[in-house]
Amino acid sequence: MTTIGITLHPHTSPDREELDQLVSQIAAGVVAAGGVPLWIATGLEEALLYAQFSNMDGVIFSGGGDVDPACYGERPTLHLGGVDEQRDRTELLLAGWALAERKPLLGICRGLQLLNVACGGSLYQDVSQHDGAMQHACSPDHPHNFLAHEIFVEPESLLAALLGKTTVQVNSLHHQACRTMAPALRAVARAADGIVEAAEIPEHPFALAVQWHPEALLQTEESRALFGALVAASALEGQPTRTGASPVGAGPVDPLTTSVVRTRVETTSM
Repeated sequence: MTTIGITLHPHTSPDREELDQLVSQIAAGVVAAGGVPLWIATGLEEALLYAQFSNMDGVIFSGGGDVDPACYGERPTLHLGGVDEQRDRTELLLAGWALAERKPLLGICRGLQLLNVACGGSLYQDVSQHDGAMQHACSPDHPHNFLAHEIFVEPESLLAALLGKTTVQVNSLHHQACRTMAPALRAVARAADGIVEAAEIPEHPFALAVQWHPEALLQTEESRALFGALVAASALEGQPTRTGASPVGAGPVDPLTTSVVRTRVETTSM
């Protein structure tokens, strides 16, 4: 039984009904791939959260509200929405542990942005800050499965291998995006306007994050392949449970990256 933790949005999210639908679709993608989904609540004490993390074989960072710009050293703009300090802290901790313990992870939309911030990158608080940006927030004008634009994938990437192609049409529900990429992350897909659409951590067994929502496109082979690859990697990794061990201190992908993640977590507590 391969268990996949899925992060959740808070009950106070202004778009909770939409996010509920998306996380349900994520769970469906995990089940279709042969995994068992586990919900990860926000606001747990660190020790309890780590105990839950230790019982997971892989983690999905789901979509949702904006990451607090304080996490990447900026002040908020008028474009922000759905910021939740407890969710930021929960997911920054999970990202740090997944990197340190080399546990497979998949980021979706906000999940890509969160992973970039956790590793030391920054975000466009709104894609309008990117010169020549196209329209990326296509909801509620279009359904979630509306194919909004094409993305261009690096040929020698894990993502290209999983998709079996270097161009693909995707949906688009986001108004934020990666700005400065963290050193540990490699941008492996972009939209025609240059916005980062996917990133990987090459030194990690399976760390992939995409800007679109594959859970809303499970009718496509490409979307199912992402969930299948995560579940397969999680089953193969067989991460050991370190009962009672410190959640920080396992052999990380990069000691500097782990240090950066811890700093980001501490920022949310200030």
